[in-house]
Amino acid sequence: MSQEDDTLRKRNILQESINEAEFQQTPKKGKRTCEAISASATSASSDDEDPLTVVKEKRLNRLKRILPQSSDKLGSYVDKLLSHLSERWRNWVVRGILSLVMIGMFYFIVKRGVTCLMALVFLLQLKCFSEIINIGLAVYRLYDLPWFRALSWFLVPVSMIICCDIMSYMFGFFFGKTPLIKISPKKTWEGFIGGAFSTILFGLVLSHFMMENPLFVCPVESYYQDNLNCTIPLSFQYREFEAPRPFSFLFRLFRQQPIVRFKPFLFHSVVMALFASLIGPFGGFFASGFKRAFKIKDFGDIIPGHGGLMDRFDCQLLMGTFVNVYISSFIRSPNPHKIVQQILWLTNDEQLAVYNSLQEQLISSGLIPPS
Repeated sequence: MSQEDDTLRKRNILQESINEAEFQQTPKKGKRTCEAISASATSASSDDEDPLTVVKEKRLNRLKRILPQSSDKLGSYVDKLLSHLSERWRNWVVRGILSLVMIGMFYFIVKRGVTCLMALVFLLQLKCFSEIINIGLAVYRLYDLPWFRALSWFLVPVSMIICCDIMSYMFGFFFGKTPLIKISPKKTWEGFIGGAFSTILFGLVLSHFMMENPLFVCPVESYYQDNLNCTIPLSFQYREFEAPRPFSFLFRLFRQQPIVRFKPFLFHSVVMALFASLIGPFGGFFASGFKRAFKIKDFGDIIPGHGGLMDRFDCQLLMGTFVNVYISSFIRSPNPHKIVQQILWLTNDEQLAVYNSLQEQLISSGLIPPS
């Protein structure tokens, strides 16, 4: 393939991408749309630009448009009074008015006392955090932020820890006789074992019912956009797996193919249940050792009969760390099948851009001959 043909192909990809952006804009933004398309066409004239990079930048720019930006508008009445001013002086007046308002409000809150001042600081920090998170969600949603995963990856581990705590307490209360560990004398082997089996069974049942509801299997954003046609992740779809050798003998004994069909999330739930029931309680053991070192019974008294929040969430901290590492290591680990599935979720232009970019890389590395 000649250099001219390659350049023409890149320009065609970019032009199709620009046409798609033109049709997606609303009529109210016609002038800005023309300017954006003109700017995109100008930037696309470079022969050395990678189409994958250009399409990705176009997609990020489209996401940035949904972020709210400040303006100099204070209402129709005030805007009419300031209409004769230039943009520079109008901005100066608006900023001045709002600065005086904020100073007055701050003075009023200070006069109200320390409690109102603490509430102001808390609200300001909360709003600042919200703005930062909104930018991350709008611009970097392509990088698999937790907001775009299924809700089951949060509810199932949390519920498992709750189940383990409850069932361990119940089995220990009614059947407990053998102490488990010295730093926590109320823990018994009977409660530990009973809680473990109960958590595994509970995890399988809960996962089965959750996977029947789109709310728990669809990515959160996709569910609220279209809960009937969301893209269900592979972990929640039926797949076929070959049974390992120790178990494949049973299939061959009955002259059956050693193929098992199930949803992978059931296997993941068993792994999380084993961790929640066998390793998760050590979070409570560490907390018990910490309390005994200071000769206290509980971290607080906010929950009667339970203690403080830390007394209830000590195991959750360990479980949350494990789930994050598990997802990063096994669920999102790259393999050809997952990569192909993710590419198929892209638009047609983005798929072509990925194909052309990969083809160029393989040709340059000598893995395939030039076309």
